[in-house]
Amino acid sequence: MECFCLFFISGAYVGINIGTQMSTLPSAEVIVSILKTQQIKHVRLFDADHQILNALANTGIEVIVGVPNDQLLRIGESRSDAADWINKNVAAYVPTTNITYIAVGNEILTTIPNAALVFVPAMQFLQSALLAANLNFQVKVSSPLSMDMIPKHFPPSTATFNSSWNSIMSQYLQFLKNTGSSLMLNVLPYYGYTKGQGIFPLEYALFEPLNPSDQIVDPNTNLQYTSMFDAMVDAAYYSMQSLNFSGIPVIVTASGWPSIGGSNEADANIDNALAYNTNLIRHVLNGSGTPSQPTTPVSTYVYELFNEDLRPGSVAEKNWGIISSNGTALYSLTFNSLVESHADSSTLAGVFCVANSSADSSALKRGLDWACGPGSANCSAIQPGQPCYQANNLVALASYAFNDYYHRTQASGGTCSFGNTAMITRTDPVLFRPWFMHLCRKHGSKRHDWGYDHRSLRTSESFKSRFKIANLLFRFSSLFSVTLSSLTCESKMMVSVISSIFHKSVLKCIVQFQSESRDLKIRYGQFMFP
Repeated sequence: MECFCLFFISGAYVGINIGTQMSTLPSAEVIVSILKTQQIKHVRLFDADHQILNALANTGIEVIVGVPNDQLLRIGESRSDAADWINKNVAAYVPTTNITYIAVGNEILTTIPNAALVFVPAMQFLQSALLAANLNFQVKVSSPLSMDMIPKHFPPSTATFNSSWNSIMSQYLQFLKNTGSSLMLNVLPYYGYTKGQGIFPLEYALFEPLNPSDQIVDPNTNLQYTSMFDAMVDAAYYSMQSLNFSGIPVIVTASGWPSIGGSNEADANIDNALAYNTNLIRHVLNGSGTPSQPTTPVSTYVYELFNEDLRPGSVAEKNWGIISSNGTALYSLTFNSLVESHADSSTLAGVFCVANSSADSSALKRGLDWACGPGSANCSAIQPGQPCYQANNLVALASYAFNDYYHRTQASGGTCSFGNTAMITRTDPVLFRPWFMHLCRKHGSKRHDWGYDHRSLRTSESFKSRFKIANLLFRFSSLFSVTLSSLTCESKMMVSVISSIFHKSVLKCIVQFQSESRDLKIRYGQFMFP
């Protein structure tokens, strides 16, 4: 069996939907065994399957239990029926089965609009039943919405819910606000792309790098969107704001891409499915949120675990699964290293992925955008206004992002390519040195180019004397390398200032000199600055 693993970090997690409309459904025990093997910690059920709920007991896996659409009317009209549902499908299994949410129906307002009048009452009755069972703090109640509730999701800043549902949506959002629950949203860029008739490029739907001419920016906020997923989620946030609601987080209850399609569904293929789900998981686990909500992670449930051959609709509708019914992965998703590996992984010690200074600048920019976006590199230190940002040094910025991405993902297949704009080197660039990163963070408020205030340092007599010595040393060639030990903070900053002024100088010798009664020993080798 091929392996895929879904993990969570930074408050965000990735779970999986488990649909059961298939002719050969594995047993509940087999399903839970698959979840354990792949270390999946969050699942969404579309109903309250008692066999699966029993099998999930004592696993610690967090469960969203669904109220099927055809049961909504009964529950929304009767408090006693709602209480009975809670007793049979939630209270009977908690706490051994870790039920954390009830999803009331699925896309109710857009699929069975005649149930709108019981939509909110059903949630209220279930909440009351949870309160009576003393489960209201453990189990939350919400209801997944379709993106069809937002007629126009771009630009996100102008998005609103379908106005015909404003009264119902206000009641729904007030319920979520009162109970501390999240807005559930099914986000499926596959439909946004295929129904868009070429308005958006495929790369935008798949979290992949965009051409410079295809950059997508909200004209009202100037926020750049590198993925349709982010734009759709932000459209939900702005739609809530249009009804004067804020502070309600979004959980994406379904997102994925079909791996097989019919003759008129060419975009439903295994390559696109693999690309989408791989990039989706990396994006979510990066915990970076969306452009309008960068500090709010968006936990997401991949749609779905199994292909459902009994689902109505087209070929693509039946083939969103990532595992066949016999437990074999249809394609491989391996993400354990995303959590376990770090940018300074010991297995890649002394190996660096850097930008090729001769690469086309637009290609470098595409690679940089992808690494910091869908690639989930940690690019916080090189954002505008941050201590390591260099506005006019695209090669340095790209090198920082490329190297972080490579060290985080190499164990799971990440490469140092970025459209042939990057290369592996064993020459230690200064911007990856621990001491440099420490200074960059520590002295960010005095940033200038490499993170230091040149002007204040140049007024120092000790700096001037050291500068004269280093100036002579740095004139000899085009590459230089430094190994620093026991340097004072000011000495380290001096070296960085000089290196930024004499950008591609080299000296291959050893020099020792005195400064301010301190020995400063610098061994020059091949010290490369991009």
